[in-house]
Amino acid sequence: MAQEYDLVILGGGTGGYVAAIRASQLGLKTAIVEKGKLGGTCLHNGCIPSKALLRSAEVYATAKKSEQFGVFASDVTFDFGKVQERKESIVSQLHKGVQHLMKQGKIDVYEGTGRILGPSIFSPMPGTISVEMNDGSDNEMLIPKNVVVATGSRPRSLPGLEIDGEFVLSSDEALKMESLPSSIIIVGGGVIGIEWASMLCDFGVEVTVLEYAPRIIPTEDHDVSKEMQRLMKKRGVKIVTGAKVLPDTLATGEGVTISAEVKDAVKEYKADKLLVSVGRQANIEGIGLENTEIEIEKGFIKTNEFFQTKESHIYAVGDVIGGLQLAHVASHEGIVAVEHIAGKDPQPIDYTMVSKCIYSHPEAASVGLTEAEAKELGHKVKTGKFSFRAIGKALVFGESDGFVKIVADEETNDLLGVHMIGPHVTDMISEAGLAKVLDATPWEIAHTIHPHPTLSEAIGEAALAVDGRALHS
Repeated sequence: MAQEYDLVILGGGTGGYVAAIRASQLGLKTAIVEKGKLGGTCLHNGCIPSKALLRSAEVYATAKKSEQFGVFASDVTFDFGKVQERKESIVSQLHKGVQHLMKQGKIDVYEGTGRILGPSIFSPMPGTISVEMNDGSDNEMLIPKNVVVATGSRPRSLPGLEIDGEFVLSSDEALKMESLPSSIIIVGGGVIGIEWASMLCDFGVEVTVLEYAPRIIPTEDHDVSKEMQRLMKKRGVKIVTGAKVLPDTLATGEGVTISAEVKDAVKEYKADKLLVSVGRQANIEGIGLENTEIEIEKGFIKTNEFFQTKESHIYAVGDVIGGLQLAHVASHEGIVAVEHIAGKDPQPIDYTMVSKCIYSHPEAASVGLTEAEAKELGHKVKTGKFSFRAIGKALVFGESDGFVKIVADEETNDLLGVHMIGPHVTDMISEAGLAKVLDATPWEIAHTIHPHPTLSEAIGEAALAVDGRALHS
């Protein structure tokens, strides 16, 4: 028998389950259809497991240099099996938490693959969901007033670099490795590629990064990119930029061999494994979009500012619509979509207010415009930069590389962007994010009394530096 709902959500990842919770809070009868596990990519194949591995790598690297802190630990080793067990334990705990939230919100969860049907006996409009249940039982028919598509994304590959799970990996396969290779080639020096390079380097793997662009993490501020490359190379990571990988040269057997064109010369690279990290593609296949008027643009579902598709009762959020493919963005898109469904008149998301983080060593974080972007938009720019080398807490912590950089408009004094690289900056960026939301000026940030000794003092000093008034530079 068909079940009726106010809202059915396709996909139980971060965007989907947060949207479901908000819908429940607003009194909407809600269901989620999820073919895998609640929590989606972020919880099971992305944010959480990768950060668990990064933390273990960080602890191992710190233990190896403990003599710097007057602590002597001989023969420091690690058990990668135990590292993986810890990762799985964290993921399991959080998964149970999401399941509890669904029960708490009285949200029905259908474990199966959902497909949007066209107009039928159930509804004159597209949107009825047919669920092919994982347990093999008869299909369930769900009749919603509204639908949110939150089917997420998967790792993108390159023609000729097909994932085989043995020699050529995506991040999904890499997270499941039972043992570490002695060497690896990473194709792609974006956020995911650099996080993996940092982690594997700390675990003692010989890492080579091949990046097509002129610099790694090319979407970040140029100064941050330059500093990240310097510090990664200092740790032993081999970084090759301007590298056009030639997939037809891939050979596997005793490891991996591949060639890349670098500065008009073809060079060969060898390693035990190759990790393809060239972005993610939307999961739009097999969900019935062809039964609707929903438009696809450059491989992603096209929506308006409230995440409505061309079918006004069908919304889409998260990685499946492109843009900033970040878990916290998907969550907020889900909230805006649901509040719009409920007639709550939500504010559209200003994506320049979204903080972005890279959890490598060192960490990097940013919000707002880079210096180059600000200039391209016609701003007359002034900047302030302050190094962690002059911050007492950074020296105590033993991590004094990096800086905080603030970009402001010289004429209006508006805060345009904040960019950080260094210790714990992924935790510090929220101050800058709040400053952006509140439309604070560098002067106001500078006159916020930052406690001493803390890493956050670098933010106050960088704000002073915008007008040449830094105290400790």
